[in-house]
Amino acid sequence: MDNSEIEKAIPAITVGIVEYVANSVVKKTILKKPTGNINAYSFDNGEGWAERTTPFDNYLQIIEGNADIVINGVSHTLQMGESIVIPAHESISIKPNDRFKMIVTVIKSAYE
Repeated sequence: MDNSEIEKAIPAITVGIVEYVANSVVKKTILKKPTGNINAYSFDNGEGWAERTTPFDNYLQIIEGNADIVINGVSHTLQMGESIVIPAHESISIKPNDRFKMIVTVIKSAYE
């Protein structure tokens, strides 16, 4: 897994930032700051995320393929180009329908 940031001030093809690897989930860091980060992920067929929670809001965008995003037990099928906000402290799991890629933006901020 390569966690170094992509080159700044250089155009990139979004879907090409991260490649598929057989039987794996691959993460590529686009930008990492104390206030949040942006990562690209590729999920091979059959790979997903088990249920988890995050202390921060997450913006998830499908950039290739499609997947079922389950938030607090409610499933949302997202297609390429669609996105969803995962609220802080909510449970999320990802169930792929085939291999797919996504961008996740995490906003780290205080909650009242």
